[in-house]
Amino acid sequence: MCIMMVILFTACNSLSADENNSGDNGSGNHDSGGTKVMEVVEIEGKELLAPAYDKPDPAAGAVANGANDFAFSLSAKLVKNAGDENFVFSPFSVWLPLAALLNATDEQNKPALLDALSASGLSGADVNNAASRMLYNLTKQQYKENEDFYDPLQIANAIFVGDNVTLKKEFAQTFMDYFRGTAINVDFSSQDAVDAVNRWAGDNTEGLITDIVSEFDPLTVSAIANAIYFSDRWVWEFDPAQTQEDVFHSPSGDVNAHFMLREGDGLAYYEDDKVQAMPLRFKSGGGLLILLPKSGSAADLLSSMTNEYLNEISENAIQSSGKLLMPRFYIDNSIDGLKEALEALEVPLFDENAAPLTGGLIEENIPVFVSDVMQKAMIEVDEKGTTAAAVTVMSVSATGMPMPTEPFEMICDKPFVFILYDWTFDGGNQVLFTGVVNQPQ
Repeated sequence: MCIMMVILFTACNSLSADENNSGDNGSGNHDSGGTKVMEVVEIEGKELLAPAYDKPDPAAGAVANGANDFAFSLSAKLVKNAGDENFVFSPFSVWLPLAALLNATDEQNKPALLDALSASGLSGADVNNAASRMLYNLTKQQYKENEDFYDPLQIANAIFVGDNVTLKKEFAQTFMDYFRGTAINVDFSSQDAVDAVNRWAGDNTEGLITDIVSEFDPLTVSAIANAIYFSDRWVWEFDPAQTQEDVFHSPSGDVNAHFMLREGDGLAYYEDDKVQAMPLRFKSGGGLLILLPKSGSAADLLSSMTNEYLNEISENAIQSSGKLLMPRFYIDNSIDGLKEALEALEVPLFDENAAPLTGGLIEENIPVFVSDVMQKAMIEVDEKGTTAAAVTVMSVSATGMPMPTEPFEMICDKPFVFILYDWTFDGGNQVLFTGVVNQPQ
């Protein structure tokens, strides 16, 4: 799985080369030929924060739980736009850069952004600490000394800065310390900046995402990028010899699909009056939670999900005898209405008049605000494991469970929900992807 997120920062008013590009900006990448060479700015950061397993951090736990509530709230608003089509989305790809941007948001708008991220009453420092602890767990830093350990999840963050502006030192240091974010100088007036961002994307997603941007707006001053790459196999792989073709009851009509079979004793399983649920575990930890609604649509089920219900399902799944039939599926889509959904959640970064990122991101006093957001995402699930990817771009311009007593049958021959997650000490299962399978392909 790979996720790519890019946020484009653009100034409200045109930047004059005479006013803003005279002499060296500290990057050392000016030349006389016109073409600017991408240069990584060396910033030394501190180690990620390792959770003390005998001493939980309540604030970090609240931030992590809020990130999941944000994930489900945003997913609920977006899945409605999918109609009867398949849907896959990475809320974590949106949450992590927004959490970083708390450090560039002015004091007037910071409380609103914290509230939108379900972190009301907490501080920016709380979010930074929680993000660092999340990254420590999600990237399995505790196992790094083991040379034989394979980490299927890799997370990279970077901020690309135009050569006509100067990145705030405070933001650059915080971005490195808590988000492992690197700073890279580019020339946004040339194709070189497009190539640099796309090359960085490919380098950090094993070549799966290489064409995030085709051009930059002339007023672009910065682009913040997040990449996540994940690829793992099931603890218990499906036997391809048992995969059989059968009918899937899609909202738009019956279609044929290839159903994978998992059958036996000791299967983690949850059931209540709303759902049947099974977590499919990955070898390195985490898993893909499959949720089959007993009534209503899969979209309605995803819209009703909360962090509390996710924890209830995770904590009360019991070892059971039974079988799961689930189709292999591949989904890719573009997310419609992401900006509107974030506005509905009262993310304050879209206010052109307030320009809430002014003064917090770059040294120059240029009004900046988020003007547009988009994401493309995909997921593929088969007998061996899961691969998923997402790309998000934000343009920023100036200005109590009943126990099953009999063997169960969970036949996913109608629309169902999936939640891809990994474990963190502070928040438990951290939601990375959500989605609905309406028509397996």
